[in-house]
Amino acid sequence: MATMQNDSEPVDPRIDLVGMDRDDLKGVTDALGEPAYRSRQLYQWIYQRGVTDFAEMHNLSKATRAKLDETYRIGRPAVGTAQQSVDGTRKWLLGFADGNLAETVFIPEEPRGTLCVSSQVGCTLTCSFCHTGTQRLVRNLEASEIVGQIMLARDALDAWPAAAVNRPLTNIVMMGMGEPLYNFENVKKALSIVIDDEGLAMSRRRVTLSTSGIVPEIRRCGREIGCMLAISLHAVHDELRDELVPINRKYKIAELMDACRDYSTLSNARRITFEYVMLKGVNDSLAEARELVRLMSDIPSKVNLIPFNPWPGSVYECSSNNAIDRFASLLRDAGCVATVRSPRGQDIMAACGQLKSASVRQRRSAAAE
Repeated sequence: MATMQNDSEPVDPRIDLVGMDRDDLKGVTDALGEPAYRSRQLYQWIYQRGVTDFAEMHNLSKATRAKLDETYRIGRPAVGTAQQSVDGTRKWLLGFADGNLAETVFIPEEPRGTLCVSSQVGCTLTCSFCHTGTQRLVRNLEASEIVGQIMLARDALDAWPAAAVNRPLTNIVMMGMGEPLYNFENVKKALSIVIDDEGLAMSRRRVTLSTSGIVPEIRRCGREIGCMLAISLHAVHDELRDELVPINRKYKIAELMDACRDYSTLSNARRITFEYVMLKGVNDSLAEARELVRLMSDIPSKVNLIPFNPWPGSVYECSSNNAIDRFASLLRDAGCVATVRSPRGQDIMAACGQLKSASVRQRRSAAAE
């Protein structure tokens, strides 16, 4: 696994093939004068087998491998820190070529293992309960940097080949740093590789994109990506949601729910997941639970109640266990599917809403030197 590069180490000038889709790789092999089928072989070696050395591509001639190695590489993000929680959750702080950082989290939970992937360095939004939201957006991640997170995790988990049975990484959630739908093209390209049977070979139903509610892009996601969808709802009235999830000032709850109704007809998603962070005395009353039931009544959906995970400087507290249980019971009694997420990785700040890289701080420090 790559570690963060020192300033004194030379930068590899070769072009990284990770993040290239089928068409991109055909352009590579065409430029090298190779036959058309060669791009498919290259695609499979990179994404199905996870190789990082052209020498391992034994069905390519030595001359082809040499030509590839001269101009191209198969890279991974650099690892700044790798932490493991007492509960087995793993978090990587990853560094990219421009020195910016993002975090990726793996959550082992029998019978599945879920990787929480970032789409931006920082975040476009400023949700008041989310630690990532206190770090302003630095930039969007490229498709190569999104796919690279998954490939690095597979390296660390010994989870190759991609189509292996009983693999430890079974689910991908675009729930890390950033708003995926404000980086639509890069996320779309990355996920096309993720769900390709000859790529990373993840079932479309095991890939979930989480959004705070970018209404026009939700419909576009249904048409062009079609993965599972999660909505960071967190409030049932506009006044409170304007405070908790400021994008609500642009796209109100009624508009958001209309987009969710449309999504269920545009994609093959079985249910939309509504994420609802439980904040003591803020959004955890039974009246709000009843309104949540009403909002979801005609949408194939389920609710994931998330106990609030504290972070330095937060003004919120987590709802009591009794309050969460009462809220969940009302939803279930009304016929809703409701789960309560078990906090994971809190001791390494890897739980939901706790991710934040040091990109902005490090960049400012470097500028001051």
